[in-house]
Amino acid sequence: MNKKIIVTGGCGFIGSHTAVELQNKGYDVVLIDDLSNAYENTINRVFMITGIRPIFEKIDLKDEKETQHCFHKHRDAIGVIHFAAYKAVGESKTDPIKYYENNFKGLIHVLKAMQSNSISNIIFSSSATVYGLPEKLPIQEDLPTQRPFSPYGNTKKVGEEILEDVVKCGWLKAISLRYFNPIGAHESGNIGELPQGTPNNLMPYITQTAVGKLDQLQVFGDDYETKDGTAVRDYIHVVDLALAHVKALDYLLNNEDQTNLEIFNLGTGKGYTVMEVIKTFERVSGQELNYEIVERRDGDVPSLFANGDKASKILGWEVKRNLDDMIQDSWKWEQNNRNNN
Repeated sequence: MNKKIIVTGGCGFIGSHTAVELQNKGYDVVLIDDLSNAYENTINRVFMITGIRPIFEKIDLKDEKETQHCFHKHRDAIGVIHFAAYKAVGESKTDPIKYYENNFKGLIHVLKAMQSNSISNIIFSSSATVYGLPEKLPIQEDLPTQRPFSPYGNTKKVGEEILEDVVKCGWLKAISLRYFNPIGAHESGNIGELPQGTPNNLMPYITQTAVGKLDQLQVFGDDYETKDGTAVRDYIHVVDLALAHVKALDYLLNNEDQTNLEIFNLGTGKGYTVMEVIKTFERVSGQELNYEIVERRDGDVPSLFANGDKASKILGWEVKRNLDDMIQDSWKWEQNNRNNN
């Protein structure tokens, strides 16, 4: 049986970890990436872990002709996992056109290429930002979505709405996975989060400060209505997240009756404040962090954490790694691979 899967944004943080778990499960993986926020050497790192070198296509999904050509070349694929998107909340607010152009064109060109080549299964990388300021916690999938606080978040919300409309045409089956806050790295230390430029996410910001690449960690706000005033997030290990994609793909491919878009939250169900993460890092790593409290960051909400019961019940997915594991693996990756891209 053919088991080829196209993974867009496959050299990125979540995409590369998902490629590893797909290969471990026996899938053949095609990675598509324009390398705008990733490194080509990630392919070698995936090979180091699995012993299998994924196919790599350097494609800018904003180019419809290139996208069509690539999908035609791999028209025997049985599904797509669509990670490729710009994802920095702050940048999306200062340059919204860049985000709307890239994230919408990428999704639309992928869907058109899938339709042209009779590829009918897609998993969409979404975000908890689609809930806006949630009415209640923990967040369940049936909670209404709201206008997100950033253009980035809005590309995820509208992306889901695009899929909702397309599946009604009958040729597409889709699952949208709403992530909370992925951190961590592969336990081998061979792949992890390595953003180009200044990190937008907390954990690489912490680890780069700890190794001295950045002078100081900024904590955005300490006046939220939380236990210590800093924002609460649901941090999830990237390997647990990657395994959820494999579970979702198996479900999508085996559930012949599914004709609609299905939504799943991916989180641990437990919220940690930014200060709790900092203090846990200092304990686990033995490194004292230089940090300062600054004003709140525009677009942030006070608390977000998930109810993950649906993914557990329907997909058979479970979270196995705790905050100490996430931080230990992130720190190992930072120490071992900071200069080896």
